[in-house]
Amino acid sequence: MFGLEPQVLLLLMLCLVAACAFEFVNGFHDTANAVATVIYTNTLRPWVAVIWSAFWNFIGVFAGGIAVAMGIVYLLPVESLVDQNVYHGIAMVGALILSAILWNVGTWYYGIPASSSHALIGSILGVGIAFSLLPESSGAAVNWSKAGETGVALLVGPLFGFTLTILLMFILRRFVRNKAIFREPHKRKPPPLWIRLILIVTCTLVSFFHGSNDGQKGVGLIMLILIGIVPTFFALNDDLNPLDMRASLARVEQVVQKVDVNALSAEDRKTLVDIQTQTAALDSVFVGKTSVRELPQNARFEIRKAILLLDNRTKKLLDSKQLSLSSSDQETYKAGITDLRTYTDYAPWWVLLMVSTSLGIGTMVGWQRIVKTIGERIGKEHLTYAQGASSELVAATMIGVSTAIGLPSSTTHVLSSAIAGSMVANRGVKNLNPQMVRNIALAWVLTLPVTMVMSGALFLFFRAIL
Repeated sequence: MFGLEPQVLLLLMLCLVAACAFEFVNGFHDTANAVATVIYTNTLRPWVAVIWSAFWNFIGVFAGGIAVAMGIVYLLPVESLVDQNVYHGIAMVGALILSAILWNVGTWYYGIPASSSHALIGSILGVGIAFSLLPESSGAAVNWSKAGETGVALLVGPLFGFTLTILLMFILRRFVRNKAIFREPHKRKPPPLWIRLILIVTCTLVSFFHGSNDGQKGVGLIMLILIGIVPTFFALNDDLNPLDMRASLARVEQVVQKVDVNALSAEDRKTLVDIQTQTAALDSVFVGKTSVRELPQNARFEIRKAILLLDNRTKKLLDSKQLSLSSSDQETYKAGITDLRTYTDYAPWWVLLMVSTSLGIGTMVGWQRIVKTIGERIGKEHLTYAQGASSELVAATMIGVSTAIGLPSSTTHVLSSAIAGSMVANRGVKNLNPQMVRNIALAWVLTLPVTMVMSGALFLFFRAIL
């Protein structure tokens, strides 16, 4: 299978199982973010809530697109890490998966709402930094531009969650006359029907958007595994014919020919030469070919590298102030590059199915620990209907926006901060449980550095023995 030796195939399967295990852990680690409010307000029974949440997590993975997944893939420029030694690819993916799982399970065990997103991203960055320390490394092995975007998204999310929930609670207090939503729920009775429906809707939204965002991180992780270990089979989308990209490539070349070289700076000229080199390299692959079967298997990975390098150089060139191209030419150029990227930015349907199933099953397991923390320990009072609904509505909105713009979001930190905001809106800062807030903040601060060190150390260890 995939032309791999039996032992290598076994290691590939183990890596895929480990990726599913990460998403399974992600499921039961983050379930509380969706179901805590409906359970603690007696809106739904626990078993109904977790099954309902699991279903919408499953749907969310398929409906979320692949923008977030590709953001995870391009955090680590696997094209610069992959070499002829397949065991090096196994060392890479094994280290980052194992460190992310260990941190997730550890924080779950102690009931601390830590971020699965932070754990995975920290593990990826750790592997990239460790690779840059190896003698064969040619430089940075982390896409710091993408890492910066991701870091800002993960930082801004909780701050917005906290602030917007306080604002929403203020609006509810100002305009909602029925004060029942601000009282502590009865221990045995469900809330009024209208409140119940609102809480079910917000639970559904958080579950759906959690699947569309966190589930896509699992998709990105599996694509990292496949591209890192069997790049010749998964470098390009098999559902598309690579020979069809010649039309997009021709559009790019036509626009490049219109660029006034004399008007460019020395650096921009070098970028233009690099672009011409990449387009020529792609042209040479297709010369004399009339069928995709005529393309050598290993040529697919080279095509992938050329497309990604071309995309990278394009961004630099279009940012140049000396570029003499009309708006229509620039749009034609961007459209050509976007079409080329459809061949590299993809995920097979069975990868989506693996991730959605793992996430859905995980959602129905082990949710009690974190639910108790979110429902009882963040604040000094029991969660009210208004707090539950406003927290989840803000969290769902924040996660949905992040998914739409292709950035990862920490469901855990967004919702935890939203609930903290609702507690502050009720009775001020003194209404927060300082010890639990410190624990959550500590996990938030430590997750990235700990997982980076852990994954980097594991990567170097695996490279030494494989």
